[in-house]
Amino acid sequence: MSKTSGKTQAKRPATVSRTRPPTAQARRGSRGPRRGMLIAAAVITVFAVVVLYLVYQSSQPEPDASGGGSGYTHVAGEPGSGDQAPGFTLPASTGGEVGLADYRGRSVLLYFQEGLMCQPCVDQIADLEQNQAALTEVGVDAVVSISHDPLDQVTQVTTDRNLSTPWLSDPTQQVIHAYDAHKYGMMQGTTAGHSFLLVGPDGTIQWRADYGGAPDYTMFVPTGKMLADLAQERAS
Repeated sequence: MSKTSGKTQAKRPATVSRTRPPTAQARRGSRGPRRGMLIAAAVITVFAVVVLYLVYQSSQPEPDASGGGSGYTHVAGEPGSGDQAPGFTLPASTGGEVGLADYRGRSVLLYFQEGLMCQPCVDQIADLEQNQAALTEVGVDAVVSISHDPLDQVTQVTTDRNLSTPWLSDPTQQVIHAYDAHKYGMMQGTTAGHSFLLVGPDGTIQWRADYGGAPDYTMFVPTGKMLADLAQERAS
């Protein structure tokens, strides 16, 4: 039989594992990469803004040396000034059908454009509406826009944008081709480009400017600039 010692063996205190808080140097080290990433992102953002600004500036036309026109490159296709405007009747975003004959006795500006896929083209209609007073001053009584888009889609867009200009739907492009408007755009003749024709009260074309062709493929012309080209031709 073994003897039990009378002495009680002292117990060692339990070891508690504690995580030391990170030192100030460690905290600074962890913030370093994050701060570097933020600085890099800011530099990239600034660089992108600068690049976009330079691209925008380079796309703007140089002032016309003659002091008369807009500076936007354009040509005048056919039928052109002095020609009888081809008649047409097309479904309109404003409801029913609209025909060129509806404007007999008034001057109407026809605006052929690439359509819904071209946001600047839609913005052009809004800009024309915002400059109605300037158009009226030079004798433009009405504006009509024409593209190849389905009627329900153009109607939806004009409703969403609160546009009152009649937007005519020419899905077969019969009218677009009658005016050769498909020759002045970036879509290789598959849609209209960006063309303006002023048709007088007697149905005769008084002025034409096709802006959408090479090399600039312009899809938006401020109304004031477009009117400067109209005034220049009238003065010549």
